[in-house]
Amino acid sequence: MKLGVILPHFSDVATPALDAAKRAENLGLDGVFVYDHIWPMGRPDRPALSAFPLLGAVAAVTSTIWFGSLVARVGLVTEQKLISLFVSLERMAPARVIAGLGTGDSMSTAENQAYGIAVEPVAKRRQILMRCCLELGSKGIPVWIGAGAAPTSKVALGCGAALNVWEAEPSKVKELAPLGEVTWAGKLPGMDQGVFRAGTKMAVAHLQSLATAGASWAVSTWPGAAGLVVLAGARQSL
Repeated sequence: MKLGVILPHFSDVATPALDAAKRAENLGLDGVFVYDHIWPMGRPDRPALSAFPLLGAVAAVTSTIWFGSLVARVGLVTEQKLISLFVSLERMAPARVIAGLGTGDSMSTAENQAYGIAVEPVAKRRQILMRCCLELGSKGIPVWIGAGAAPTSKVALGCGAALNVWEAEPSKVKELAPLGEVTWAGKLPGMDQGVFRAGTKMAVAHLQSLATAGASWAVSTWPGAAGLVVLAGARQSL
């Protein structure tokens, strides 16, 4: 199982995120990811670096690590624009880009409304999702689709994308794994208040359970600099 982290990009400066990406690569982690939000969920008063310019900078300061969105939701830009953004990243860093895609939900609606961006019906967003997935896949770019609702998971399976599950229990990963590739993302147990000995053991045990259940990737929310070292150590046992 490969390991990744979500970079600390809810900020008005890029340095912490880029330093984290370089550190993750040097430690031997497999991937770094960013959210595609205009602000942190529920916090319009806080900044967030735009996902694709930041990923372009990650491409420039790293050389081997995978990187991508977790997830870019359809509807913020046109589907052809969204596809072109990933294709541009792929040209900058061939065979290192992961296109994490999603439909968005009620929690992200306020971002669209704040900027006058229409929110299409979910059935239409799934159609767009399918077309984006198929086109990116035809260009050799791996696609992960944020799973949740059964119809969205059906889209993922229908276009050959990985199902990306957010903080699902290992039992759920085991249930889904026979259907296709499953990737996991979320907060690891014991990693929320810094990395202590007990927390480290909990996090590593959870990763081992996810690997046993059949996850191809586990992507941790930002664990802090010390957490990167823990993840790098855990990678050797997975």
